[in-house]
Amino acid sequence: MDHKTRKWGGEYSRMLHHLSFAVSNLERCSAFYDAILAPLGYVRVWDDATTIGYGKAGGQDEFAIKLRTVRLSIPGDGFHVAFSGKSRRAIDAFYEAGLRHGGQDNGGTGIHSEYGPDYYAAFLIDPEGYRIEATLRQDS
Repeated sequence: MDHKTRKWGGEYSRMLHHLSFAVSNLERCSAFYDAILAPLGYVRVWDDATTIGYGKAGGQDEFAIKLRTVRLSIPGDGFHVAFSGKSRRAIDAFYEAGLRHGGQDNGGTGIHSEYGPDYYAAFLIDPEGYRIEATLRQDS
């Protein structure tokens, strides 16, 4: 077993357990994330009046958005989150859904040779200003 396939408790271990973004408009952001994460195979796994968790159907959340109305600070250039996708078609669908739901282009979709000869990704800025990406899983 190599370092990429190390198991912990029956599931493959990950460096990060989960990540949350603070948002000022939960309705707008949930419509955006519902749309962009669906092509990547992620869905809402739970929600309440102030928070929505996303992950694989039937699983736990790995990404969440949380309503915050005070002291909201969006990280600037140098911070981004990359979501995993299974195909170029899924990456393109992520990008197109993002543009349709209030996101802004932040580098397009396609091969990004500045990161490697086969690095296929899409880059967006979400409606709150977070920099996000979808890229192909390198271990599948």
